[in-house]
Amino acid sequence: MNKGLIFVISGPAGSGKGTVVAALRKLIPELGFSVSATTRAPRPGEVDGENYFFVSRDSFEELLRNDEVLEHTNYCGNMYGTLKCEAERVLTEGRDLILEIEVEGALNVKRLMPDDTVTIMLIAPDPEELEKRLRGRGTESEEVIKSRLSRASEELKLAPQYDYVVTNETGKTKECAEKIRGIIAAEHQRYSRMRSVVEEYIAYKK
Repeated sequence: MNKGLIFVISGPAGSGKGTVVAALRKLIPELGFSVSATTRAPRPGEVDGENYFFVSRDSFEELLRNDEVLEHTNYCGNMYGTLKCEAERVLTEGRDLILEIEVEGALNVKRLMPDDTVTIMLIAPDPEELEKRLRGRGTESEEVIKSRLSRASEELKLAPQYDYVVTNETGKTKECAEKIRGIIAAEHQRYSRMRSVVEEYIAYKK
């Protein structure tokens, strides 16, 4: 069974990450899913190891120190993160794993699992369209919008560290997802991942 790969998709607010990833999952329903770890208490009906891995803050911080967390965030006083062992489980099953995370987290995943990770930055067609999308939400103040635009500029400075940059044209979510599906297919055919197959042919003697 071929080993899977981690495809990290990130980009500025307004780039349409969530919508594109949802469309991608419809195109490739067999994509893997990893169970995250969290320091929050289980809610009624939640099962440890199925909904989340529920751990103490001390345990979570120890996992961080040992580089066992690929990426993490702090939300409402609780920590959430993708466990390295969970990602490896999915890849060993031969399935690809999609992670929709922030730019900083994406680069950390690449640092910890460089041979298995492909990074994709999603962007709007141009700065004007990005601002239009942010304003179109109608849920954020002028101050927040300006802050997001400023942060987008800073995040895009990290684009050279990514493997791919994909433009998400307005109204063309499915087409964008198709571009990413093409990247996924191509990455599995990269020579470094096909070397053993080629060497088998070279060594073959009838």
